[in-house]
Amino acid sequence: MAKYNNIAVIYGSDSSEWEVSCRSGEFTASRIDDTRYSIFEILARFGKWYLVAMRKKDSMRVTFPEEARPEVDKNDFSVTVYGEKIKFDYAYIMQHGAPGENGLLQGYLEMLGIPFSSCSAFVSAVTFDKYSCKSYLKGVDYVHFAPDAFVRKGMDLDAASEKAVKELGLPLFVKPTNGGSSFGITKVHKAEDLKGAIAYAFSEGPTVIIEKGIKGREFTCAAYFDGESVKTLPVIEIVTENDYFDYDAKYNGSSKEICPAQIDEAHSARIQETTARIYAHLGCKGIVRMDYIDGEDGLYFLEVNTIPGMTSASLVPKMVRAAGLDITAFLNTIIENS
Repeated sequence: MAKYNNIAVIYGSDSSEWEVSCRSGEFTASRIDDTRYSIFEILARFGKWYLVAMRKKDSMRVTFPEEARPEVDKNDFSVTVYGEKIKFDYAYIMQHGAPGENGLLQGYLEMLGIPFSSCSAFVSAVTFDKYSCKSYLKGVDYVHFAPDAFVRKGMDLDAASEKAVKELGLPLFVKPTNGGSSFGITKVHKAEDLKGAIAYAFSEGPTVIIEKGIKGREFTCAAYFDGESVKTLPVIEIVTENDYFDYDAKYNGSSKEICPAQIDEAHSARIQETTARIYAHLGCKGIVRMDYIDGEDGLYFLEVNTIPGMTSASLVPKMVRAAGLDITAFLNTIIENS
C-alpha cells in the first residue's frame, strides 16, 4: 500500500533554469504511478504557486487554462479545486535553482511536516553552493578537488584576477557558486579575459568560484536510497563538441552522452563507489547526481546536483533505462523511501 495519496510535483523556479525545470517537472509528473497516487502539477515562480494540471488516481490528466489556475494555499499546502479542498501529503520537487534547490522550499516543507523527494534544507543549502560544497567535502581522501579561488561581488576584480592566474594558472573555469545548466560559466584561456568572465558570472549571483581547469574525461553518476542501502546507477561519459559541457552542449545536441560509459568494470565501480560515499557523507536523500573529471592523477569532483534534470533526454532517465529499470517503478522507490 502506498504511503501517500496526493503528490504535488513542484516545478518552475525563480532562476534562469525555470524552463528546463518545467520540462523536468512535466516529465516526472507523467511518469509517476497514477494507480498508486493522485498527481498535482504546481508551477511555482516568485512566490506565486498555481495548479496547472492534475491527474487523479486512475483518471485522465486535467489541465487548467492560465487565467483559471487554482492558487495553492501555502498556509497548509493545499488547493481547492471545483469546491474540493485537497491537501498534499508529499512533494516531488523538480525546481532547478532557487528556491527548490537551495533549501528554501525544503525548509518550508520541513516546517509543515510534509515529506519531500530531495535532500534536507541544510544539505540542499550546502550542496547548492559550489564553493561551500567543496569546502564541506575537502577532508575526504577518495576524490580530488581542483584548486580554486573565491570571489564575492564588491571585491577588487583586478587583484582577484591577477592572483587567480598566478596561483592557478590557465585555463580556468569561472562559475557562479550557485545555479546550474551552465548559466554564467566561462572557460578562460587568456588572462585578460578573466575579469570579464567574473563579471558575467555575477549575472547569476553575488559569489563566484574560479577553478583550475583539469584535463581529462568527464563522467557523471547518480545515487539514491532504495529503503535498505545507497544504490548507484550506470556511469555516463560526456563527450562534447564544444570547449566544455556548456548549455548548448547540454540542451542543443552538441555532445554525446555515452551510457553506460565505455570503461572497464573496475573504473566504473570506482566512480560508483565514490558517488555512493559522497551521497552518504553529505547526508543526501532522493536521487542525486555527481559530476566528475577523470584526470591524469585521479578522479576530480565537480559538483552535486540534488535536483538533477528529469526530461526524457536527461542524464538520470538515461541511467535508469541503462540499468534496465522501469522509470515509474524507480519513481515509486524514490517516493516511498525519501
